[in-house]
Amino acid sequence: MAVKRFGPVGIIDIGSNSVRFVAYGGAARVPSTLFNEKVMAALGRGVARNGLLDEEGISKTLEALARFRQLAREMRLKKLHTVATAAVRDAKNGKAFLKRVGELGLKPRLLSGSEEAELSGLGVISAIPAAKGVAADLGGGSLELIGVARGGAGAGISLPLGVLRVGSEPKRDDLAAAIKAGIKGSRLKDAAKNANLYLVGGSFRALAQLDMKTQGHPLPIVHHHRINPDRLPDLKAILATLDVEELKLLTGITAARLPTLPAAVTLLEAMIDVLGPRRVIISAFGIREGLLYGDLDKITKDEDPLLSAALEIGDRLGRFGDHGAALDQWMDPIFPDDSPALKRYRLAACLLGDIAWNAHPDYRAERAVDLAIHGNWVGIDGNGRAVIGRALCTAFSGESGFNPELLTLLRPGEDARVSAWGRAIRLAQRLSGGTEALLRKTSIALEPGRVVLSIPTRHHELYADSVDRRLHLLARALGRVADVRFA
Repeated sequence: MAVKRFGPVGIIDIGSNSVRFVAYGGAARVPSTLFNEKVMAALGRGVARNGLLDEEGISKTLEALARFRQLAREMRLKKLHTVATAAVRDAKNGKAFLKRVGELGLKPRLLSGSEEAELSGLGVISAIPAAKGVAADLGGGSLELIGVARGGAGAGISLPLGVLRVGSEPKRDDLAAAIKAGIKGSRLKDAAKNANLYLVGGSFRALAQLDMKTQGHPLPIVHHHRINPDRLPDLKAILATLDVEELKLLTGITAARLPTLPAAVTLLEAMIDVLGPRRVIISAFGIREGLLYGDLDKITKDEDPLLSAALEIGDRLGRFGDHGAALDQWMDPIFPDDSPALKRYRLAACLLGDIAWNAHPDYRAERAVDLAIHGNWVGIDGNGRAVIGRALCTAFSGESGFNPELLTLLRPGEDARVSAWGRAIRLAQRLSGGTEALLRKTSIALEPGRVVLSIPTRHHELYADSVDRRLHLLARALGRVADVRFA
């Protein structure tokens, strides 16, 4: 495996509600965010009222864009995308606004509704390669819907149902009727049945934050969070009951975003009524990530996003370069019952198996777990984060320090299994000194009642008391006795 680096690359996204600048670097398949700044300019506030971009919003947007242009120049970005969406597309003064943007030294691209939908769909696929259903991107000026399946996006549509356009108290039946009319004659009407509805956009991410915070969810990560449709009336009641300051304190959602959330809930209810999805899932990736994904070659697109990101982090933070794949192969014989899904998580844990070596010994486990739980991962849900975090906690000798709340995200039997992964990683790293060449000179296997470590006689000195202790701890975790053989 090799890390394909790219960047730095920037994207300026001129939306109806916000304008944002993000700079990316790191691995091409799953870029890391180097810089991220958003201004809630409400550029499209006036479009529904008089067909014009809001003058105050224009002023705020141009001011933000001038700053973003200067930042991009100093960052020496290799490429800078500037895109504008529904509000600019639909406004009578949209062309005049884009001209002013161009005068700042930017080259704005005005996305059509279908292009906006397609990029949102590609963003979902980038983060959730096995996505099947409908991606719904809710912005201030529009709602984009597009089918996603088999790693591709279908024909999308754009509806004038953004949170700034529908008003603060839209009627659910009216929205459902508009959605039904908008998708009439398309494949979208059946695409989410027995499949998923993937939610994209700041309003939906904020809604997920509200849902998670008010349920005491142990993770602060909204990506891949599932919203139960039965929770929507409760969320509406919470939004109606608590004032802005209470909601900000509880959720961390900005004051500028909170007023749009009741409309977002009603829009979601209407979409569920019309599309009938089996599950509703949040995607952290959308248009911006779709732009980056669209620029990739097919080989890179086909990479597993979780493993690509873990490889990049492990290679960058490890002591002697990447050896995670070799570590996983070494361990594989003693975990023959791991499912394909668990094998994937185990490989990710191995790729990250040397990331905390330069922390203080007392805090190595804490650092490794923090990265596993809160890292920039996609292609993974809360259970997967907890699995990798639990394995790394043990690998870095933090057996008793794993957050009990995070344990609730593990499935029955997973705690013991992935803790044993951690003991195997810990043994391998001590045995080999964290080097691939020495690790490959040894092997480990299961025999009836035994865990057998084999070392060539000419390398017998690799076996020391510290290795012996870790071998016995691993064997005990697997319910067997330890055995070492020289040949």
